[in-house]
Amino acid sequence: MSIQPILLIHGGAGFITDARVPGKLEGMKKALRSAIDHLVPPNAKENGNALDAVEAAVRAMECDENFNAGYGSCLNLDGKAEVEASIMEGEKLRAGCVTLLRDILHPISVARYVMQKTPHTFLGGPAAQKFALVHGFEQMADGSLVTDDARRALQEFKDRQAKGLDTLFARTELDAQQNKDSVGESGSTVGAVAIDAKGNIAVATSTGGITGKLTGRIGDTPLLGCGTYADNHVGGVSTTGHGETIMRFNLAQKILAKIQYENKSAQQATMEACKEMTERLTGTGGAITIDAKGNIGIYWTSLRMAYAYIKGSKLVYGINHGEEFDEKL
Repeated sequence: MSIQPILLIHGGAGFITDARVPGKLEGMKKALRSAIDHLVPPNAKENGNALDAVEAAVRAMECDENFNAGYGSCLNLDGKAEVEASIMEGEKLRAGCVTLLRDILHPISVARYVMQKTPHTFLGGPAAQKFALVHGFEQMADGSLVTDDARRALQEFKDRQAKGLDTLFARTELDAQQNKDSVGESGSTVGAVAIDAKGNIAVATSTGGITGKLTGRIGDTPLLGCGTYADNHVGGVSTTGHGETIMRFNLAQKILAKIQYENKSAQQATMEACKEMTERLTGTGGAITIDAKGNIGIYWTSLRMAYAYIKGSKLVYGINHGEEFDEKL
C-alpha cells in the first residue's frame, strides 16, 4: 500500500515568548522547504527517502539561532555548548546516537555516521569528538556555537542560583522581553519525523540541552525510546521538553506502546502520554508522532511548542494550542 509522504518537525517545547515566535515559525518553514525534496523528489522517477529528509530538516535548524541545537545551543555551567543528537530508521531499527560533542555544528550528521560507519549505536565525549573529526566534520573555533541569548540565559541562571531561587526547570528560551523574575520551562530541542511512500519511517532529534547543566550532563535526546524512536511496524516519535522528566518517563516508547498495544490513534497516544508524564513528574514536554499508516500526532504540556509539517501541497504550522495555520508550498 502506497503511503502519502509526510515530513513533520518540531522546534522545541518550553517557555517560548512572543518575541521568539516569528523566528521559530520562519525557521521551521525554511527547514521544511530545504528538506522536502529528499522525501518527495521533483523527479518522479526518483524515490523519496525518509532518513535523508529528517537529517536535512534537523541540519537546517542546527544552523538557526532560533533553535536550541547546533548554533544557538544552551550553555553548561562552564559556558560551553555540549551538543547531542540521535537518528533512527524504522525498517531495520538501525540507529546512531552521540553526546557531549563540542564545537560541532551538525551532531545529527555525526549520529548518522555512527549508525552507518560503525557496528555501534552510541558514542559520547572525547571518543565521539575524535570520531567526528576523523570522518571530516569541522572542529569549529571555541565558542562558535554560542549566541548572546545563550550567554544571557546562563547569566540569569547563575544569578537565580546565587539568590537561592528555583533553577530546577532552567529555561532554554530567553530574550530581552522576558520577565527575568519568572521561572521558565525547559525544552527547545529540535526534531523531525518522516514517512516515505514505501512506508519507511525515520526520526532525528538534536539539542543543546538545558541552561546551567553540569558539564557532562546527558539528556533524553540521544536516548532511544526517550527522545527518539522509529519502527515501521508502529510509528516514529521525536520528543522535546524537560530532559530529566522525558528520560525518566521514557516518553517516545510510551507513545508508541499506546499505538501498538492500546490501538490508540497517533494523536490520542501523543496527547495521553504527554499528559500522563506531566501529571506524574511535573516536568513538561511535547512530542511529534507519525504512525505506520501515515497519521500524525502533535501535543505538548509546556507553554508552547513550535511544530510544522508538509503533507501533499500544504505546509501547516503552529505554536499555540488550538491555533494552526497553513499555506501552499
